[in-house]
Amino acid sequence: MSEAAVPAGAERVAAGGAAARERRARSYGAVYGAVGLVALVAIWWAAIEFGSAPGSFARLFAPAAAFSSLAELASGPDLWTHIALSLKRIAVGLGLAVLIGVPVGLAVGASKALDAATTPAFQLLRMISPLSWMPIAVMALGVGDAPIYFLLTFAAVWPILLNTAAGVRALDRRWLLLAESLAATRWETLSRVVVPGVTGHVLTGVRLAIGILWIVLVPCEMLGVSAGLGYFILDTRDRLAYSELAAVVLVIGALGFLLDAAARAAHAAWSPKR
Repeated sequence: MSEAAVPAGAERVAAGGAAARERRARSYGAVYGAVGLVALVAIWWAAIEFGSAPGSFARLFAPAAAFSSLAELASGPDLWTHIALSLKRIAVGLGLAVLIGVPVGLAVGASKALDAATTPAFQLLRMISPLSWMPIAVMALGVGDAPIYFLLTFAAVWPILLNTAAGVRALDRRWLLLAESLAATRWETLSRVVVPGVTGHVLTGVRLAIGILWIVLVPCEMLGVSAGLGYFILDTRDRLAYSELAAVVLVIGALGFLLDAAARAAHAAWSPKR
């Protein structure tokens, strides 16, 4: 066996061992996660079972009733219609936030003067709760999807903008000097150096934005619309269908978890390529 074959074989063995450890870690993580969810449901059940009197109002929110209503809702079209509309609003709000936040973040991160000029205003606006704009949005844009899109975009744009600007400031300046030495145009530098270098930061901002959007969405969908998960919660309350209300809360939590998992997967897929 040649001397070169030994290190190559050792590298393959090491890589195989690392992959096996990663698979075991993922398996353990999935098992522990499932145990945590079961424990959460058990705590929910125990709180209702031992913390409320038989026949009390709290019993209407018991896990058995909620899961039964969830199965019934899932078998019909109404729940899926509400889910689709809510996800559409999330997609539009997030898309608009990316279209605004990434270019502005690139500009702010690249210019110290612009950063100094905009930081106070951005920090002031960022600290205003998006829900504070609800009356103004309705008066200015009317009822329907338009004010919802505005509120969601306002909520999501700040983590994307600020993370993009931070990514530009964190770029290795040697990359920019190398591009300049190779006579790269501004567009080539932007598309081949800056954007790939800040994509990880942008994805971090998107993940944070998704969490904020999902929290803001439900009250936003109480703004005179006739569909969506927020509207569905009001509808179940008005119909006194409390087990369905608990089921919708479960759906909101599950969808939020899946959206965050998708954002984490996108970030993990990009990170090795950076």
